[in-house]
Amino acid sequence: MTFLAIDVGNTRLKWALHSSPQRNAALLAQGVEFLENIDRLASGDWGGLPHPTRMLGCTVAGDAIKRRVEEQMELWEVSANWVVASSFEAGLSNGYDHPARLGADRWVAMIGAWHRNLAQGPARPLVVVMVGTAVTVDAIDTHGKFLGGLILPGHGIMLRALESGTAGLHVPTGNVCEFPTNTSDALTSGGTYAIAGAVERMVQHLRAHCGEEPRCIMTGGAAWKMAPSMSVPFDLVDNLLFDGLLEMAAHRFC
Repeated sequence: MTFLAIDVGNTRLKWALHSSPQRNAALLAQGVEFLENIDRLASGDWGGLPHPTRMLGCTVAGDAIKRRVEEQMELWEVSANWVVASSFEAGLSNGYDHPARLGADRWVAMIGAWHRNLAQGPARPLVVVMVGTAVTVDAIDTHGKFLGGLILPGHGIMLRALESGTAGLHVPTGNVCEFPTNTSDALTSGGTYAIAGAVERMVQHLRAHCGEEPRCIMTGGAAWKMAPSMSVPFDLVDNLLFDGLLEMAAHRFC
């Protein structure tokens, strides 16, 4: 039973084909495509793949993008299943005021991170950070309950907001440093330390709430940029959403 996992972000679609819908299944193929090129998948990367028998996808894009992905999947006889956050799934409970309104990407990432947490020994409180177009910082207690989280702009949005709201400010990319002495470095450092500070604050909140030192897992396309500036220990995981999709698929399909 081959399994296709799809992660649709704000700019790119990432996909992975596994030998089965379960943790540690063999990876058969994987790829990435910019959203504007989704319509090439069936005639390109997907054309030569073994036919998946199950599919589970996560998207932050709208229905139009979903339809374009599903059109490309018509070369196979497989149903499209898209994640919607629920009150409980794969061992994680959802403390959001309206569980279904939680972003699917956050829910999937937390499920993947929670099972990584369990695989490392006794459950510890967990902070899950995704660094992309937006940044999310989510907290899970030792019982596997999502307590809540933060959303803040990513680096690009921060800089564009300053450019549009400040007369004459045009920002080339700067460096992160402790004491910036030019505008570019000041802006890049400010955005980076704002994100690092949000993570540090959430770790403090969760430590106080649970009385135990949290683990921190970070993922996302821009996570590597944050790594040198983090003030708390963390694990950097490239494909955390695929981990989550595999865990969810194992509970749904096996």
